[in-house]
Amino acid sequence: MLVPRGGAWGDRVAAAARSRGLVPVVVPLITDEPPADPGPLDTAITRLTAAAAAVAAGAGEPWLVVTSATTVRVLSERVASLPSGVRVAAVGTATARAARAVGWPVDLVPDDASAAGLVTALPDGAPLVVHPRSDLAAPTLVDGLRARGTTVLDVVAYRTVGTGDGQIALDPAPDVVLVTSGSVAREVTRRLTPLDPRTRIACIGPGTATETRDAGLPVHVVAAERSAEALLDAVVESLTPHPEQEGHS
Repeated sequence: MLVPRGGAWGDRVAAAARSRGLVPVVVPLITDEPPADPGPLDTAITRLTAAAAAVAAGAGEPWLVVTSATTVRVLSERVASLPSGVRVAAVGTATARAARAVGWPVDLVPDDASAAGLVTALPDGAPLVVHPRSDLAAPTLVDGLRARGTTVLDVVAYRTVGTGDGQIALDPAPDVVLVTSGSVAREVTRRLTPLDPRTRIACIGPGTATETRDAGLPVHVVAAERSAEALLDAVVESLTPHPEQEGHS
């Protein structure tokens, strides 16, 4: 099974895969780099701190909205701790877990683990919502909140980039390729195709599945929840023979 990112995330997913009886091969297809201009991110952090300080004077609480564990890591490396008064919304359980791991209290995780779910779940009345993101993030969250009249500070926290241009050939071909974002799907298309006909594509959620199909790839498995653990569980389920299937073999 191909794990498409390296670093701490790749190590964690590989360990979780092995615990499920899978054999992971970490092949980093994408990585993250700092924004070309870090100034807007620094300004956003300053404004968030100022908004938090105003809570003591009766102002509403500002929100920090994070939609990936990478965003959490990047911010935590720049800010030792969040100022008191900041509320945190995380897109899903994996992002929430990353936030709690660096000491952030998480106030909101929507039932619908998506940007649209966050738009619906965030309460009205926040004086400021700060949304640090990848440079490739879709505008769904920002557009949705602004349509509700919310002031959103939308800043690039990191850039998502490919790890190279050369074709990648694996021998043996992987049984499964994990696809955790549209950017991974595009790198799979660019560097791994044509895929072996037996290789399955496993996507972390419906949104990623749509982007994967848009990239020209088939989709065989879609996780029920947007987390690496749920994705691995879905892979195991897809590879496990069922009695009715065995009866027709």
